[in-house]
Amino acid sequence: MRILVTGGAGFIGSAVVREIINNSEHSVLNLDCLTYAGNLENLREVSDSDRYSFSETDICDLEAVKAAFKSFQPDAIMHLAAESHVDRSIDNPGAFIQTNVIGTYNMLATALDYYAALAGDQKDNFRFHHISTDEVFGSLGSEGLFNENTPYAPNSPYSASKASSDHLVRAWFTTFGLPTLITNCANNYGPYHFPEKLVPLMILNAIEGKPLPVYGNGQQIRDWLYVEDHARALLTVVLDGVPGETYNIGGHNEIKNLEVVQTICRILDTKVDAKPTSINRFEDLITYVTDRPGHDVRYAIDASKIKSE
Repeated sequence: MRILVTGGAGFIGSAVVREIINNSEHSVLNLDCLTYAGNLENLREVSDSDRYSFSETDICDLEAVKAAFKSFQPDAIMHLAAESHVDRSIDNPGAFIQTNVIGTYNMLATALDYYAALAGDQKDNFRFHHISTDEVFGSLGSEGLFNENTPYAPNSPYSASKASSDHLVRAWFTTFGLPTLITNCANNYGPYHFPEKLVPLMILNAIEGKPLPVYGNGQQIRDWLYVEDHARALLTVVLDGVPGETYNIGGHNEIKNLEVVQTICRILDTKVDAKPTSINRFEDLITYVTDRPGHDVRYAIDASKIKSE
């Protein structure tokens, strides 16, 4: 298959591209406009493959998207390109609306025109897979899990923009018959994680002797998912998922934010010989800061559907 991956130079997108090139026979066109969070170094190990190609393309540029479809002739789309940092969405929500909503519309409109012109097996097998987040469901209480039927209740500009894009994808399936798939995932961690996110930020700050900022009391709970496990799940969905369906992908791995930071500190205590002179252990750098506006208390995913199906 020829799989067009948007956002393939980002954290999760590059894991998807590496998974496809390293562990399948499929070909990839990586469509990425290389914002601050996109880095082609994430793909160095696969960049020489004759099954990999790259186009520096902004999904907000409709004509450029159309040109990519025309030249590559994809059998499937894996749409990961998105603005993804909650803090930045609070400071600049417009960028999130532009990329996550308008960009997704451009992808859907182009895919539908492209799909309408297909025939035979290529039409029967075509898929548009939209990769989303569990943040669209809002905040859980102390009990329960998000499942595929959980009502949407986004609380940040980021999660609202992703909820909007999910709804567009669902509408293009119901109204126009485009064979779409949606996945909503837990918090990812792993290789090439961009430094603004919790895990790499804490590691880098600690090594440099900087404060480790923890929002509020640090009791917010997230369900953590290793990014390469996620990439395998995403490829499984685009190949075997049922059009029109949504699949939640989680790690069954709920941990409080403070515990994540404390665990990182304890690991660094054993790995880093030369600590900053001002501390005895890395946990001494933990600093509690004013909680983020609209900060969701708990996320946790019920992944039984993807497991069973």
